Amino acid sequence: MSTTATPAPNGNPRKKALLAIATVVAFGGLAFGAYEWLVASHYESTDNAYVQGDVVQITPQIGGTVQAILADDTDFVKAGQPLVRLDPADATLALEQAEAQLAQTVRQVRKLYADNGAFDAQVAARQADVAKARNEVARASDDLNRRQSLAGNGAVSKEELQHAEAQLTAARSVQAAAEAALAASREQLASNRAMTEGTSVEQHPQVQTAAAKVREAWLATQRLTLPAPVDGHVAKRTVQLGQRVAAGTPLMAVVPLKQVWVDANFKEGQLRHIRLGQPVELTADLYGKDVRYTGQVVGLGVGTGSTFALLPAQNATGNWIKVVQRVPVRIALDPGQLDAHPLRVGLSMEATVNVRQQDGKSLASAPTAAHVSTQAFDHAGVEADDLVHRIIQDNLGATRVAQRTL
Repeated sequence: MSTTATPAPNGNPRKKALLAIATVVAFGGLAFGAYEWLVASHYESTDNAYVQGDVVQITPQIGGTVQAILADDTDFVKAGQPLVRLDPADATLALEQAEAQLAQTVRQVRKLYADNGAFDAQVAARQADVAKARNEVARASDDLNRRQSLAGNGAVSKEELQHAEAQLTAARSVQAAAEAALAASREQLASNRAMTEGTSVEQHPQVQTAAAKVREAWLATQRLTLPAPVDGHVAKRTVQLGQRVAAGTPLMAVVPLKQVWVDANFKEGQLRHIRLGQPVELTADLYGKDVRYTGQVVGLGVGTGSTFALLPAQNATGNWIKVVQRVPVRIALDPGQLDAHPLRVGLSMEATVNVRQQDGKSLASAPTAAHVSTQAFDHAGVEADDLVHRIIQDNLGATRVAQRTL
């Protein structure tokens, strides 16, 4: 019986399998390292990003009773469009009182200028009285001197001499009284001139003060209607018809959705290469991956969220555990993309920053213009000035008092 030898197998199959796996892992590691070095290292991503925007509060500048509500939640309003109207009764009454006070003040100031002439005449009359009194003193003094020279010869009696002395004393008293009256008249004239010199009736401080009250009351009538400061959608309406509101009470808000931005909260280790001006790609959970937004880094926060929290963390404790902090990065969005796919404040976003460009700044510089502004509260003062001018002219009288600069 013959036997045949079994041929030895060509290598160990297990060894070959392990070698193949090691080769695949090595190539995978090389591919991942190449991807990380060439691609992934140039991007920083986070899903801790949310849409933010200005929530413009609508608050009255004066108190009053709500007479009409002209916009409701979700309504789109244009800048300057009336939103709430207050009852005008109190403001109208205050304006009428201010107008009457201005008219009375103009007439009182006119009297001050007219008194200048009266006091001038009074001073002239007192000067005449002083001159007359001095003549009387001189005459009485001459009479006394003449009688005193004759008294030694017995030509003049003692009684007549005493009578002449009494007349001189009385004349001197009249002169003193006249001089005192002249001084008082001059003081009255100086006092009145101090109230009127160097200005006119229209520019007199008392008239200007009353005119300012008229402008203030007129401005209050213009503030009875609360306009929308910016274009946007109404939100958080709390005001009700007939409600008595005070100045500064929040009534509703206007959110300009065309001016929203994204605050992406990156970990502190991710901020190493983030700079201003770097491009950003974003997606919103509202639209999914099919809609992609392009943005730009416009600002980096100056502190972590915990620093500005209502109850900041107390890290100086014995049971401290390190927690990775996040810093908000502001990302501006393309207005055209916002028109095509509007966002709402507070929506979740995913942001990926391309950090290839490293020539930008890490902190924003001083702004060159206002971030936001409105002209909705620019009440034209021309109407108020015309009202003041008309009241002053109506109360100056047909004959203008000549202005004196003394």
